[in-house]
Amino acid sequence: MNNPFDHAHIQEEKAEREAHRLKLRTHLLILLFCAVLAGFCAVLYQVQIVDGPSYLSNSNILIPQTERVNSDRGDILDRYGRMLVTNEVSYNVELDTTVMEDRNATLDRLLTICREEGVEWTENLPISKAAPWTYTVPAPFSSQVENEDGEKETQYTSLGRLARMKQYKWLDPDGILPEPSAEELLFSMCKTFGLVEDGDTLTQRHRELAGVLYELYLRSNGINNNTYVFARGVDIVFISKVTENSLTGVRIETATTRKYETSYAAHVLGYTGAIIPGQQAERYKELGYPMNATVGQDGVELAFEEALHGVNGSRRIVKDEDGNVVSQEWSQIPEPGNNVVLTLDLALQATTEDLLAEYAARQERKVGEDGELEPVKGMAAAVVDMSGGVLALASYPTFDLPTFRENFNELQNDKSHPLNNRAVKGIYAPGSTFKMLTAVAALSEEKITPRERIECTGTYTFYTSPQPHCWIYPGRHGLENVTDAIKDSCNCFFFEAGRRTTIAKLREYAQKFGLGEYTGIELVEEKGWVAGPETSEHFNQEWYDGNTLNAAIGQDTNQFTPLQLANYVATLVNGGNHYQCHLLKELKSSDYSQVTQTYEADPLHTVDIQPEHLAAVKQGMYDLSKTWTMARYFDSLPVEVGCKTGTAETSARAASTNAVFVCFAPYDDPQIALCLVAEGGDAGGSLAELAAGILAQYFSTDSSLSAAPRENTLLR
Repeated sequence: MNNPFDHAHIQEEKAEREAHRLKLRTHLLILLFCAVLAGFCAVLYQVQIVDGPSYLSNSNILIPQTERVNSDRGDILDRYGRMLVTNEVSYNVELDTTVMEDRNATLDRLLTICREEGVEWTENLPISKAAPWTYTVPAPFSSQVENEDGEKETQYTSLGRLARMKQYKWLDPDGILPEPSAEELLFSMCKTFGLVEDGDTLTQRHRELAGVLYELYLRSNGINNNTYVFARGVDIVFISKVTENSLTGVRIETATTRKYETSYAAHVLGYTGAIIPGQQAERYKELGYPMNATVGQDGVELAFEEALHGVNGSRRIVKDEDGNVVSQEWSQIPEPGNNVVLTLDLALQATTEDLLAEYAARQERKVGEDGELEPVKGMAAAVVDMSGGVLALASYPTFDLPTFRENFNELQNDKSHPLNNRAVKGIYAPGSTFKMLTAVAALSEEKITPRERIECTGTYTFYTSPQPHCWIYPGRHGLENVTDAIKDSCNCFFFEAGRRTTIAKLREYAQKFGLGEYTGIELVEEKGWVAGPETSEHFNQEWYDGNTLNAAIGQDTNQFTPLQLANYVATLVNGGNHYQCHLLKELKSSDYSQVTQTYEADPLHTVDIQPEHLAAVKQGMYDLSKTWTMARYFDSLPVEVGCKTGTAETSARAASTNAVFVCFAPYDDPQIALCLVAEGGDAGGSLAELAAGILAQYFSTDSSLSAAPRENTLLR
């Protein structure tokens, strides 16, 4: 039997043990809490007391920024997929003076490295780069320009605006003192920049530093908002030297630049450059472009800028105290631009440009031998298909796109104007190539018939005065119908046809054929002029009824571009369908996986030409190609040709003429039409050999076979 006393004792001992364990747990928990609290306090002490100044310093320096990033430009290709323009990676030098400990010393060392490595840097201070110091522009500070109301007002240059700011007293702020000489201004600038003191002598080193600091000051004062790219396309040796010298604030940025895969079509392709302050900057700002963007400045690069540019991106970057990027995160990844496929045929373009250069060289040799012909001042060619697509567009002399900036001043001052795209900006009297239009107008208005014969006696005697001669004078063509007159280029026939038709109708038909009108091509072009009373009034000339005679044979004030003339012939021989000229064939996505846009060619209007009238005109052009002077060039071609020559006088001197030549092929089923012009050239027939060479290239070569296949490209 259990003892009640023993049971109570056992229960008491158990209670004591439980109390002891509870007390032990409590002490352990208190100890653990104290340890955690101590650790927490230690961390707070380390962060706030020991490392606090460092974190505070870093928080002031590592400031996150949002940066706009330009997208890669799209490629430019010819109609068969041959690459014309693409991109290549390059390295640019940019400056951040806010992190430079000794700005002037850093820049001085950077310029020394540039001189050692032959790297050219960008600066536009209008003062000569060597003594004696002179201004390199006629009006360095300001000029008088007319505003919209025709009133004169002062327009300050970048230098003038900066010089007038009160903190840089390079000019008297009240305008009391005269503008300083270039040497006085340079010394004052160098003194402001801390490069010289009173009594020092200016050196070329001072001028170079002042030029760079001038560019930086333009931007720091909001006068130029473009990013200052100090140098472009530097090599690895230059980058290594900059790194070895630890030039704080000198950043090497990766960029893409345009790479030209052909030396041809310079006038067509155009070039890119920085955004120009003013209206261009405002336009691109509205489109969301960053002001440091590279944009098209001419040619196809400008015409298709928005398609080529793509969509800009943005990223969040953090820089350290030396201006280096320590972290970055994309907010929006940039999307590359579309690839532009042109109607241009590179092989045909190359042949055309080479033939123009060869012709010009032959003409110069003739002048040297006998002195009878003046040298060719310039040449142009335009080749189009029957729907206005431009297959070749050439201008001579031309220039080299990759290097033209280096020779820009020389090119700009060249009297032969190599930068001018004569094919779309040159305007020329068409001469006898206009006679087909006169024929169509006279036939359509029933002023003549295809079979009617008009007598050419060598002199047109309808008026007492003037009584102009036919080109064959003192010879004569006798009785000629319209087909004969086109073949023989009889002036007397077209004097009469033009007089009957009237200048008003000739102007009307010229407009229908697109002469004296913009062709619609995506490039900047001239409109030209159609002869008539209104045009004569514009040039402050009197118009007489007799002027119609010269207008009817393509003289007087008729002036058209080679592209207009080529498209006029295409409109004629395709039956009267007048198309807008265009360079765009299609747009492809950046990876070439899909066609995003295709050019749809629709006639702007149709010229109503009766089949028998067109047949009579075309027959005359065909017959001309079979004459002995032309047949030697065209008979060897695989196609039949229709052509017309033109020789337009440009002054009273007989030798001062422009040679013009137009043709189309094949005769039975026209595919292309072309126009050639030679300034100061021989008779239009001298260009027939060139035309034959262009046609031989087009019809004898399967150009598409030389196009390289591309990944992800749709086969069409």
